[in-house]
Amino acid sequence: MRLLLVGSGGREHALAWKLSEEGCVEEVICAPGNAGMAMATSETSGSRSRTRCVKVDSGDPAALLALAAREAVDFTIVGPELPLSLGVADRFADAGRPLFGPLQAAARLESSKVFSKEFMARHRIPTAQFRVCRTTDDAIGACEAFGFPVVVKADGLAAGKGVTVASDRSSAETAVHEAMVDRRFGDAGAVLVIEECLVGPEVSFFVVCDGRQGVALPAAQDHKRVFDGDRGPNTGGMGAFAPSPLFSESLADRVMREVVTPVLKGLRAEGTEYRGVLYVGLMLTPAGPQVIEFNVRFGDPEAQVVLPMVQTELAPILLAAARGDLHGTTWRVNTDPHVGVVVASSGYPGAYETGFPIEGLAEAAALPQVIVFHAGSTLRDGVAVTSAGRVLTVVGRGPTFLDSIDAAYMAVEQISFPNKYHRTDIGQKALAGQTVMTGDDDA
Repeated sequence: MRLLLVGSGGREHALAWKLSEEGCVEEVICAPGNAGMAMATSETSGSRSRTRCVKVDSGDPAALLALAAREAVDFTIVGPELPLSLGVADRFADAGRPLFGPLQAAARLESSKVFSKEFMARHRIPTAQFRVCRTTDDAIGACEAFGFPVVVKADGLAAGKGVTVASDRSSAETAVHEAMVDRRFGDAGAVLVIEECLVGPEVSFFVVCDGRQGVALPAAQDHKRVFDGDRGPNTGGMGAFAPSPLFSESLADRVMREVVTPVLKGLRAEGTEYRGVLYVGLMLTPAGPQVIEFNVRFGDPEAQVVLPMVQTELAPILLAAARGDLHGTTWRVNTDPHVGVVVASSGYPGAYETGFPIEGLAEAAALPQVIVFHAGSTLRDGVAVTSAGRVLTVVGRGPTFLDSIDAAYMAVEQISFPNKYHRTDIGQKALAGQTVMTGDDDA
C-alpha cells in the first residue's frame, strides 16, 4: 500500500515509524511531515526510510484530496484533529477514497466541548456535571455555583491548552476573561463549558472503531502540566507512559460497555458513524470512570508510547476500520513499559524561541531500547532545527518502568539545543503507584 499520512507532530512521526516498517506498506507520504520524517530512519529504527515528506497545508482538505489523487495513494490516515474538524473525511468519502478518521459531524466530539458534553448527557455517558456559558457573568456565576476547584474549558479546539483548573474565584475570573474577553484561544473560547472538578487518576484510552464496534489499545497516562510535580499551566503533554498500571482488563471492559458502545450507538442514532480512533480521556473517580473529554485522534504524546507496543501490522487494521469491518480483529502487543519524555523549548506553553540546531540526535537514538520521535522540528540546510514548543519525544522501553525511565532520560541527556527544557519526573508515578491528580493548580 501507498499511504498518505496527514500531520507534522510527534504523533505522526510515531505513526510513520510504525507504518513504514510494515511489509504491506510500500511508502508513507507525510503531509507535511517534520525533520524526523524527512530524514533517514537511522534516528529511529535504523532501517532505510520508506517515508517522504510533501509540503502541503494539512488544514486544507481540498489540497489533501488533490495530493492523494496526484500521488495515487491507496489509503489516507489523518493524525491531527484540525483537518478532521474541517471535514477532510467527508471530502475523501465523496471522492471514494478510503480515509481513517471520523466525518465532520462525528469529529464534533472534539471540536466542540458543548456538543460533546450535551451528547454525553443525551446518551447517559458518565461525565462531570457542567454548564454551557456564553457570557463572562454566566461563566463566573457557574464557577461559583460548582465551587472550587472548578474546570473552565474553551468550547473549540485550542491545541490541548484550552482547559484551566481554577483553584479559587480569582483564578476562575482570570481564566474566563482570558478566554472570552482577551480571546487567548481565538473563537474557540467565545463559549465556555464550566465543569465540576473530578478527583482521581487520569487515563488515556484508545479504541479503533469501525462505526459499530471497536478494538482497544493499551491505556496510557499523560503528564499535562509543564513543571515537575504536576505544577504550572496545562500543555499539550510533557510526557507519557504505558501501559497504565491502573487500567485492568475488567476496567477496560467496563469503559467499552459504558462509554465506547453508547458513543457509537448514539452517533448512529443521530445520523453519522464513527470510523477512526476514539480517544477517551478518563478520570478514575471513587464513583467509577468518568469521561473528561473525547478526542478524535491518537493522543500526543501518548501515541509515541502506545504505538511502539503494537506488534500487529497497523495499516490493515486502520483500513478495515475505515471500511467499516473490524470483525474478528485483535491486537498483539508488547506489554513492556514504555516511557516518553517530551523535550521542549523553554517558555512553552507560553512564548518561546525557535530555529536552534538540535544536536545529539544520532547519539540518543543509538542507545539501546530508545526511539526518538520528532514533533516540532524542521530541516534547515539538512540540519534539524527547533520549530515549535514541543520539539521531541524520547521514548525508553524495557522490562520494568525503572528500566524504561532510565533509558529515556539517558537519551534525553544526549540531546542539546539552546533553551532546552523537559520535566525530570516522567513515569515516576508508575513506580510509586500514583498518578496525575486534578485540582492542583499551583503555578
